[in-house]
Amino acid sequence: MQVWHDEAEVDRDLGPTIVTIGNFDGLHRGHCHVIARALQLAAEYGGLPVVAVTFEPHPLTVVAPDKAPDMLASLEERLALLESEGADGVLVLAFTPEFARIPADEFVETIVLHTLHARGVIVGENFRFGYRAQGDVALLERVCSAHDVTVVGLPLDGSHGQTWSSTYVRDRLADGDVVAAADALGRPFSIQGYVVKGDQRGRRLGYPTANVPVEVAHTAVPADGVYAGWLRRLDQPEAQPLPAAISVGTNPTFDGVERRVESYVLDRDELQLYGVLVEVVFVERLRGMVKFDSTDELIYQMEADVDRTRELLTASPLPYGQARPAQDEPAAASQMDPSPT
Repeated sequence: MQVWHDEAEVDRDLGPTIVTIGNFDGLHRGHCHVIARALQLAAEYGGLPVVAVTFEPHPLTVVAPDKAPDMLASLEERLALLESEGADGVLVLAFTPEFARIPADEFVETIVLHTLHARGVIVGENFRFGYRAQGDVALLERVCSAHDVTVVGLPLDGSHGQTWSSTYVRDRLADGDVVAAADALGRPFSIQGYVVKGDQRGRRLGYPTANVPVEVAHTAVPADGVYAGWLRRLDQPEAQPLPAAISVGTNPTFDGVERRVESYVLDRDELQLYGVLVEVVFVERLRGMVKFDSTDELIYQMEADVDRTRELLTASPLPYGQARPAQDEPAAASQMDPSPT
């Protein structure tokens, strides 16, 4: 997949394309529906490439910073997800105050028609763009019709009557409902980050954890609580996801203040993960965050959390389509370097 970070980088000899436009944050089922329709139209037009246009940073961080949403995926993650859905190219446009002032019709003429030579444009039916978000599907159709370019605005209706949207996913995560978030995304929600050295309190309690600080600036994380899920190191392509009990919060029992995602890999106390980029996958919420009156009460609850995690993940399919290890094999031991945080 080709990636351009400025319209000037786009190949001068780029032929006709099918274009889809959006923030694509999290690449939920609605986004995937739009891309699938773009691929279908591309095939109908003889196999044209599909180019996605996205923006960095999120437009609201520029036009209304106080309303800027927590992002579900970094730009790198969005690019990987777009490639996995079949996009042939992605044009990443820097959203600046100057860019925000471009009129909607000029954006279509300059980017969609002149730079990307669109033969078709596929967007969600509620897509808005251009100066003060004055552009919509009707404007797209008006400008593109003069160039014989097909425009399709697709409904993004999901299950249970709601519309698939990044906002819907954020709301579910804020409720701790990672199951509903996964339903909207079409995959379990996950975060990525580098493991840092923590207080090592978990190690002393018998549950060493891989600690990933929560970036405060516009990064979505599930509500505080304990979750069953998976941890996978990303520096080793062959590394298997490992079952984990995951805590999100500030460690209120010990009057903590820093919000973290702490993952205890079941039955592993020898993993070396400091400084390693990992992915933490959330499968199901076990409970909310509680401030316990004693360390003994905390340990008792942690034992119950680990037992429940084991039970849930035994019945849960592994992420990424990987097969489970045979019963007589240590769980992914050969894929992981020894020693935990």
